[in-house]
Amino acid sequence: MRDSLKEYSANESNEKWKYLIKREKELYPRNNDIRTEFERDYTRVIHSTAYRRLKHKTQVFFSPENDHICTRIEHVVHVESIAYTIAKYLGLNTELTRSIATAHDIGHSPFGHQGEKILSELSLKDTKIPFWHERNGLEMVDKIELLEDPEGNKRNLSLTYAVRDGIISHCGEIDENRLRPRDEYIKLDSYRFPNQYAPYTWEGCVVKIADKISYLGRDIADAVSLGILDEHLSELYKILNCKKDEVINNTVIINDLIFDLCQNSSFEDGLCFSEKMFNRINEIKRFNYNNIYLSDKLRPSNDYFRIIITGIYETLKSCYKDFDKLKRISPILAKDFEDWLKNYWNLDRSEKSKNDVIFDINNETDYYRAIIYYISGMTDNYAIETYNHIIGF
Repeated sequence: MRDSLKEYSANESNEKWKYLIKREKELYPRNNDIRTEFERDYTRVIHSTAYRRLKHKTQVFFSPENDHICTRIEHVVHVESIAYTIAKYLGLNTELTRSIATAHDIGHSPFGHQGEKILSELSLKDTKIPFWHERNGLEMVDKIELLEDPEGNKRNLSLTYAVRDGIISHCGEIDENRLRPRDEYIKLDSYRFPNQYAPYTWEGCVVKIADKISYLGRDIADAVSLGILDEHLSELYKILNCKKDEVINNTVIINDLIFDLCQNSSFEDGLCFSEKMFNRINEIKRFNYNNIYLSDKLRPSNDYFRIIITGIYETLKSCYKDFDKLKRISPILAKDFEDWLKNYWNLDRSEKSKNDVIFDINNETDYYRAIIYYISGMTDNYAIETYNHIIGF
C-alpha cells in the first residue's frame, strides 16, 4: 500500500533520529550548506575514488566486448533506481535510500565475487580475519577513503551512522521473506559475518532487497545477451511464466518483483513478497547459480583472477621491511604501494594526513591487512597491469 511505512521513515520525528545522523567526526563544518545530512553523505560517496573505480570492476562477466554488459557501477545505479522506487512508494526517506544504495558496494574487490573469495582466503591465512565486501565497504568509508577538507588536509568520509549501517547490513543473499529493521543501536564493528544483523532502518532494508532484485534480473539479461543461456531458455520461460514469444529482459523481471513487494509490504508484515513471487525468486536464484555463476564459461576467468590476485599479494607480502626488494621487482608497484601506505601507517606520514593511523609498520599482521585493503581497491585492469609489471622485465 502506498505510504504504508511513512510513519517510520528516517526523519526528525523518528525516535532513532539522533543515532541515524550521528557522525564520528566532521569533515566540513559549514554554516552555509543547504543539503540534508544524507545528501551530504551522497556527495561524499560519489566524490570518492572507491566509487569511481566501480566502473572498471566486474559484476559477473569479466571484460566483456559488449559495452552493454553490466559492470559493478551499473549494478550500483540499478540498485539505487530500484530502491528509490520502492522507498518513494512506501513513504520512506529517499535521500537516505539513495545514499545507502550508492555506497553499498564501495568495498567490492576487483573481479567480482570470485575476487572477494580469493582475498578472503588470503586474509584468513595470514590475519585470521575473512574478507567480505560489506565490512570492507564500511572500513573503506571509515578508514581508507580520503577527501580533502578546506585546508587541504586528508580526512576520512565521516558518514552518518544510518548510511554506514546500510553499507555493512546490505547483504543481498537473503532467504527470509519478511525483512524488518532491528531496534537496537550497535557498534558496527561488532559485525562478524555477512547478514548477521538486520539493517537499523527501513531504508536500509529496502536497499538490501533492491540489491537482490537488481542482480537476479540483470544477470539473466546479460547471460541471455552473451548466449550463455541458449540451452536453458525453456526452463527460464517456465520459471518466469512467460510465453516463448515474449521477450525476457531486465525491465520485465524487476517490474514484477517491485510491484509485488510494494503491494505486500507493511509495518506488520515487514518488507515481503507474496508467497508465489517469493517462490519464483528462489527458483530464479537457483537457476542463476546453476547456469550462470557456476557456468563452465566462467571457470577459465576465475583461474585467471586467482593467479593475478595471489601473485600481487605474495609479491607484496615477501617484501615486508624490504622495499628495496620490491623496487627491484617492480619500481612502479613499489612507488604506488608506498605512496598509498603513507596515508595510513605510523611512518613518514604526510602533514596533510589527518586520518587515524590504522597500520603499525612494526606489526607484520597489519602489513598483511594493508595489502588486502590495497588490492581490494584496485580495478580489474589495474590489477592486471600490476601483475604484468611484476612478471615483466
